[in-house]
Amino acid sequence: MRVLLLLLFALTSESLMAQNKEKLVLGGGCFWCLEAVYEELKGVESAVSGYAGGAVANPTYKQVTGGKTGHAEVVEVTFDPAIISRDKLLEVFFTIHDPTTLNRQGNDVGPQYRSIAFFSNEEQKAAIEKAIAATAASGEWRGPLVTEVQPLTVFYPAEDYHQQYFELNGEQPYCSLVIAPKVAKFKKRFAADLK
Repeated sequence: MRVLLLLLFALTSESLMAQNKEKLVLGGGCFWCLEAVYEELKGVESAVSGYAGGAVANPTYKQVTGGKTGHAEVVEVTFDPAIISRDKLLEVFFTIHDPTTLNRQGNDVGPQYRSIAFFSNEEQKAAIEKAIAATAASGEWRGPLVTEVQPLTVFYPAEDYHQQYFELNGEQPYCSLVIAPKVAKFKKRFAADLK
């Protein structure tokens, strides 16, 4: 009986802990870049590469990169707001990608690489809009911000080989030439927030 009660307590505790987590879905170019950064932050439980914002159910990478599904490459960030705030995650987002380039990040071109932030409730929507206004006012980026703000309908995790891509493939040319400099810039600016 005692074992059963301990197991029930453990399951209840896990359930309560899960209730204190929040998810934020963000797209700012290649999902490998975003995932590599968010995985490094204290309070982030997971960063999962995937797709959102399109009309095709269960899209594949090939379909999304074709640019015709309407999906953006995104990362679903699960975090503990008691450790890291939503505002901090959004600050990181607007630092690590260029929110002024329409449907592109560097050499990655197409609607799947657009700057987009999805919200699951009005509180998230307000936080995203506040972060956009603060970023625009900061003067950090030249030109108007083109970040889309949309309600999240469904998030599709990307294929397994996309998960933790930078961590597992750091020697690949794209990783060393594109992702590594973004991660280095991020680590310098957000050193106090790293795991």
